Amino acid sequence: MNDTSTNQPAKAVKMSPGARKKARQRVLQALYQWQLSGNALIDIENQFLQDNSWNKVDVLYFQELLHAIPQQVSQLDECLEIHMSRSMQSMDPVECAILRMATYELKCRLDVPYRVVINEAVDLAKLFGATDGHKFINGVVDKVAKDLRPLEFSQAAR
Repeated sequence: MNDTSTNQPAKAVKMSPGARKKARQRVLQALYQWQLSGNALIDIENQFLQDNSWNKVDVLYFQELLHAIPQQVSQLDECLEIHMSRSMQSMDPVECAILRMATYELKCRLDVPYRVVINEAVDLAKLFGATDGHKFINGVVDKVAKDLRPLEFSQAAR
């Protein structure tokens, strides 16, 4: 369990939707920092682990996404750019991080239903993104979901 007196993260947190939602919010902030600063991921992770309360946050999910997304950034961007009229380099850093996170989840976390991925990405865009950015996020992630999860997508349409 999380020791709130030291603010140190728990070793494992029950995989609740709320714990994952909080992890995604932290990942978005950490990826944003990584994109802008270029600092080492381990340094960013350590800063986040020390500076935040980790009560009811899926720490392991945070760590997975924080490290896996930058490792696969080229492949994730390829999946995204075919559905966009502009390059990832020209994107707002918040929207870029949200799109990469959603694409990673669609590609690598098959345990998360595609509709959950889309909803979470849209929610993050509403919370942290530019006005109406969530509409762009929704459209792109929906197209990526059709590409990466065609069977799940077609079964849900029935």
